[in-house]
Amino acid sequence: MSGDTRPAQHSFQSASLVPLPLIVRAEGIRMWDEDGNAYIDVSSGPVVSNIGHGNARVAEAMARQAREMDFAYARVARHRPNMDLVERIAGLAGPGYERVCLASGGSEAMEIALKFLRQYAIATGQPERRRIITLDPSYHGGTIATLAITGDPGLDAFVDGFAIPSARIPAPLQYRVPPNHSPATWRMACAEALEARILELGPENVLAFVVEPIGGLATGALPLAEDYADRVREICTRHGVFLVHDEVLCGSGRSGRFLASHAWPNARADIVVLAKGLGAGYAPLAAMLAPAAMVERLAALTGFNFSHTYNANPISCAVGLAVLDEYERHGLIEAAAVRGAQLRAGLEAMAARRRCIGDVRGEGLLLAVEMVRDQATRQPFAPGFLPTERVRVCGLRHGLIIYSRRTANGRYGDWFMVAPPLTITAAECDELLERLERTLADLEAEAGVDPVSGAGGRGAGR
Repeated sequence: MSGDTRPAQHSFQSASLVPLPLIVRAEGIRMWDEDGNAYIDVSSGPVVSNIGHGNARVAEAMARQAREMDFAYARVARHRPNMDLVERIAGLAGPGYERVCLASGGSEAMEIALKFLRQYAIATGQPERRRIITLDPSYHGGTIATLAITGDPGLDAFVDGFAIPSARIPAPLQYRVPPNHSPATWRMACAEALEARILELGPENVLAFVVEPIGGLATGALPLAEDYADRVREICTRHGVFLVHDEVLCGSGRSGRFLASHAWPNARADIVVLAKGLGAGYAPLAAMLAPAAMVERLAALTGFNFSHTYNANPISCAVGLAVLDEYERHGLIEAAAVRGAQLRAGLEAMAARRRCIGDVRGEGLLLAVEMVRDQATRQPFAPGFLPTERVRVCGLRHGLIIYSRRTANGRYGDWFMVAPPLTITAAECDELLERLERTLADLEAEAGVDPVSGAGGRGAGR
């Protein structure tokens, strides 16, 4: 695939059976390697490039800002790109999120959120509040602290004695539920597990519950149901526990709303974290959103004194403003809902022809396909066959760059993400689906799976 064998960042990764194409050009939803092979960026690289590749307006905004003023440190100076961007984000997020603290990525923004809440607890006379609760499985970042709150048993040995792990409760997975449960009763049992864990830890000791409104790779784009979201909001409020919505992937318009949690009018979080699509891959950018009342109270008591050098970098802010301009100019948030519905319908129709499709889930243009050996029985693939890797290899063969890797050692299933740029057209959706069906046909052939779908086999229900 590439004659250039020099190591890049992947030299730090374990050996993989998936080749990495050497990409030299990208435009819209497509990327080209050094040999001229074209690929559709099925997962937006991954789940970042919301406005597509090669946007000239954003590139010009970046260059213009670099020419005018490349950098100003936010703790010693103000600049208009910063003020304009936080005002714009707060306006899109709506009431309850009047204050915005910028960061350079999702992990950093999540840490800012946790530090903000911890300092707020100390300043308001609640220093014992230090425990964090998250879901198993879940993912919240790649720093030491955010890995410690990530729900993945594969990280336990790494975290043990090195960082403070979160307390875990079951994620309300809906494709496979325990015996004697329906999807609805299981997700409510998972909500009740939050209260049980708070009471076990002591409500006075719990700082926050962190949850993704729509999951990423850890859960295969699991969308929380409104009844679950409402219940955990009520539990957190009653026990004085802060609710944090991790919208690093699902925020910034990808769900068909600026915030995915805008779908739940009664379940607003205390803190929201955004990243990825906010800078859309053109510059590192993330944000923590908080209510004015909390920020102003903390400012009057101690202030919030933790920052990073590149917070509110002027070039990143200019990129963020240009990206939001593109959302508005092309109606991309609304388009995410429309094109997402088209892709979902196509994937569900494909499940009638492909036995390896167990479940299709997600919202807007944040979708995932769970892969199984037999959809009628929901049987996983044989232990020696890694569908998360093989689907990527098959995808490259058919001009698709797919994001998939085994999480939690496959304990909860295997899936890949379908999350193309929000700029994808109806015709491009059809092309993606056609290439994907050929990809899955190859996957089934490699695994020795009968391609004829089992009748009534999916039945996940939400």
